Amino acid sequence: MEIRATDTPRLEWTGDALAIGFFEDAIALTGDLAQADEKLGGAIKELIEEAEFKGSVGSNAVTRVGSGSSIRKLILVGLGKADTLTLDSLRRAAAAIARSAKQEKSKTLGISLPVFNNDPALTAQVITEGIVLTLHQDHRFKSEPDPKGNKLEQVDLLGFGGQDAAITKATAICEGVILARELVAAPANVVTPVSMAKTAEEIASSYGLSLEILEQSDCEKLGMGAFLGVAQASEIPPKFIHLTYKPEGAAKRKVAIIGKGVTFDSGGLNIKGAGSGIETMKMDMGGAAATFGAAKAIAQIKPDVEVHFISAVTENMISGRAMHPGDILTASNGKTIEVNNTDAEGRLTLADALVFADKLGVDAIVDLATLTGACIIALGNDISGLWATDDSLANQIKAAAEAAGEKFWQMPMEEKYFDGLKSPLADMKNTGPRPGGSITAALFLKQFVKETPWAHLDIAGPVWADKDDGYNPSGATGFPVRTLVNWVLGEA
Repeated sequence: MEIRATDTPRLEWTGDALAIGFFEDAIALTGDLAQADEKLGGAIKELIEEAEFKGSVGSNAVTRVGSGSSIRKLILVGLGKADTLTLDSLRRAAAAIARSAKQEKSKTLGISLPVFNNDPALTAQVITEGIVLTLHQDHRFKSEPDPKGNKLEQVDLLGFGGQDAAITKATAICEGVILARELVAAPANVVTPVSMAKTAEEIASSYGLSLEILEQSDCEKLGMGAFLGVAQASEIPPKFIHLTYKPEGAAKRKVAIIGKGVTFDSGGLNIKGAGSGIETMKMDMGGAAATFGAAKAIAQIKPDVEVHFISAVTENMISGRAMHPGDILTASNGKTIEVNNTDAEGRLTLADALVFADKLGVDAIVDLATLTGACIIALGNDISGLWATDDSLANQIKAAAEAAGEKFWQMPMEEKYFDGLKSPLADMKNTGPRPGGSITAALFLKQFVKETPWAHLDIAGPVWADKDDGYNPSGATGFPVRTLVNWVLGEA
């Protein structure tokens, strides 16, 4: 499918389907719309009346145009009120249009949507994102291809001539989101620590990133006892993955992104029981998946920012070598941890990854992890929790997320709650009491960063969706690749 930017007026465009966006209660056919309606034999007016189309958010209407017309199908999509238009409104409108065009078996599609905030480049970008992400389908594990696969061959963004770079950028971001989706969606017998390392190798070789993979012996030399404590029960060797993107010129800043990479979480000896969702624990590497997706996108966009992408990748399994509840582990910064729950393993892997990143001399660290069920209880399935030691960094993440259409809510770093993590035998336990569980998890991680500004994203809910939300399909969503890319680019 080719997406093109063109200045062809909607009145002159020819093809299978023409899609037009309308604001709520502002659907009068004037100017070129009146001319287009006349050219189409009154089809626009007739569709508005018959479908009782008001332009409300999420509404759409489709009709076939009479023979002899320059187009075969007409698609109307509602944008809501003009003063409440957002980038995500346009992204979702584009997604709705793409779905309609697919259902109508259109091969060529023209899209006419308004420019957001006098920024045609950003508008073209989000429209492209909406189209590509909603049409992506994952049939890797099907014995036969989808008979209802996408038929679209060409999409023209009308009135956006000269915005080819924006489309290219959006395509790179979508490639990153799709990589994250496919990593999370794949089963644990396909995505393993070894295959994750191979994926990192492919990204590095394809896009010119440097790659360091620490094997178990390397991690032992660095004293990564917390990470290796989780890894010791698995038959598959752990991989500590460090991808680095460096700009050609001087970097204006240097940052690190760390993703939790537990490719399957059995819970360890505190095994997940019936009703625990153990069958979904292939997605416990959603943080690493988004980190790799961001790496793929950023390597193509090439910003003037040095970025380190890090993940301590392992399984959390059960065997005669498994860590026991009550074991004491020593992390690479010397901190000792009493393991009172082997199912709180993600924070142990992140602990050594944070110490590693902190030694790189970066300006900021962001970690992301499917870390706690407590965050889902607090914020539901659609909103990620955000904790930060630096207000400026927190505001950057929130602005980047808003532009991406991904939801975050800043949570308190309540230092008093760390009392619940205190151990009589070690420096800390790996879990605290049930109340405030996502907060105590963030406080645990905080012990492994010194002075570097740091943010923690608990993405346990949004990485997976039980139903299609517009442009994210049911299943793996690729959250929050777009936020990470926006943050690195400094665009919001």
